[in-house]
Amino acid sequence: MTTPSDDAARPVPVRVVLPADPVLGHPEQEVVARLWRRRQTATGWMYLVGLPSYRDLEDGGVEAAEYRVWVRAPEHVRPVDGVDYDQFPTEPLPSAPPKSVVREVLGERRPSGWVLAKVREGRGPACGVLHAPDCEEAPEGAPLLDVQRALDVADNPGTRLCTLCGCAQELTPMLRGFDHIGDS
Repeated sequence: MTTPSDDAARPVPVRVVLPADPVLGHPEQEVVARLWRRRQTATGWMYLVGLPSYRDLEDGGVEAAEYRVWVRAPEHVRPVDGVDYDQFPTEPLPSAPPKSVVREVLGERRPSGWVLAKVREGRGPACGVLHAPDCEEAPEGAPLLDVQRALDVADNPGTRLCTLCGCAQELTPMLRGFDHIGDS
């Protein structure tokens, strides 16, 4: 709870819609409150309103006070007839941070890790193909392997590395060394 002197802004009246209380049988109600701030967010507008209230004093007395709370607009607030809200200070949604030059050149990062598509052809040991998680050939719902586990799986003679998604180009140098790149 706050007192009116807590803010330097000049509040304006606004109607606040209080929720219905089915337990007590109270319908939705509107009370006049004070609008202190309004802010645009990614999900819509929020208004900081001061609702009239009371507070207990240390000497046992009671005094008028204000309870401030953020509410969604327009769901929980209504204008008061004759009040001009056009001049009221408003905090618009901050502009998105500029994209980094690296992101613009390289594009979005692919998900980290690898997934194994198990392939069983007849009898014998199971075979598989290792893919990047965003590869169109990758199985949905397959567990994500970290780099060490992916290298262990890739070292198995029955495992192939997908060339479509670049898994082979990423893991082969780690498996066989960077000198191996120039051999082919």
